[in-house]
Amino acid sequence: MRAMMKPFSALFLAVLAACGTASAPARQDDSASVQTSPATTGLDPARMEAAIAEARSLAPLNAMVVMRDGAILYESTFNDGPPLTRAVNIKSASKSVLSALVGIAIERGVLEGVDQRVADVLGPEAAANSDPRINDLTVGHLLSMQAGLERTSGANYGAWVSSDNWVRDALSRPFVADPGGQMLYSTGSSHLLSAMLTRASGRSTLELAREWLGEPLGIAIPEWPTDPQGIYFGGNDMRLTPRDLARFGELYRLGGRIDGEQIVPAAWVEQSWTPRTRSPWSGEAYGYNWFLSQAGGYTVNYGWGYGGQMVFVVPDLALTVVMTSDIDVERGSDHIGALRALLAEHIIPAAAAGGAFAQS
Repeated sequence: MRAMMKPFSALFLAVLAACGTASAPARQDDSASVQTSPATTGLDPARMEAAIAEARSLAPLNAMVVMRDGAILYESTFNDGPPLTRAVNIKSASKSVLSALVGIAIERGVLEGVDQRVADVLGPEAAANSDPRINDLTVGHLLSMQAGLERTSGANYGAWVSSDNWVRDALSRPFVADPGGQMLYSTGSSHLLSAMLTRASGRSTLELAREWLGEPLGIAIPEWPTDPQGIYFGGNDMRLTPRDLARFGELYRLGGRIDGEQIVPAAWVEQSWTPRTRSPWSGEAYGYNWFLSQAGGYTVNYGWGYGGQMVFVVPDLALTVVMTSDIDVERGSDHIGALRALLAEHIIPAAAAGGAFAQS
């Protein structure tokens, strides 16, 4: 069952080691292989029963929610995981939520756009970096992980979060590439976006998240950690229930509009799902804080958090799948590959075949 995932294993381990977060599955970049959605509804019962059996065997997996055409067709907890109504740490899947806030901020004029210079908002901290390239760094570079600054993830993560000013520390790191160049996955880049939102709006990222996403979506967004200056951690440690994370995934599947309200600009969803760069470890495409891939022959756009906090969106099948896992899963495990296989080998085929699956 997992045989098809073996080529991904080494890549997953490499990204786990290098990023300090869950890694991206291997690239499948032949666009001609992406299928067009068949006119199906529901989920094939036999394939879903196989999916559920496989999910139960994955010890770190704590919860799974499967939505099709806006309806939850399957949801369950596993391995003594917390209830579906309890908020859990979604780790770096927070970056996809942060991207939505940036898109809304641009539409509302809080930020000027993806070409806005970071130094224009975070000038005093940016001044700590004498490299003139600091003045070329933009919002878009941060969103696509192309800042060019030395990464704060991986081996540098501990020193960064132990510093007395995370924003200044991230901005004062040396440039190891030009802005807009290679992908350098760094949670520091996401934290700079949170700082820009806070400085430009005069409000905390938590307040913005609750007003701009929580209220219109009808989801609860609990507090999450802040840096020493009180700026909410950008790109890590947000907490959502699996159901609420699925609701967020549905928002993007529907082009930013849900329940008759345009919450995230449709153009922003499209921009976020447009390839900007590729992971140097896996070749996976990356947009604005979303990974862009294929699985089971279909385009899959997804947010990804360390340990297996996943929100998969398969637009051509009207499918949104959330998986949350024990964040203490051991480094070097093949859990992320197993989750990808669960989606590609069972859930996507169940949706492609359709049927009248009924959760028991």
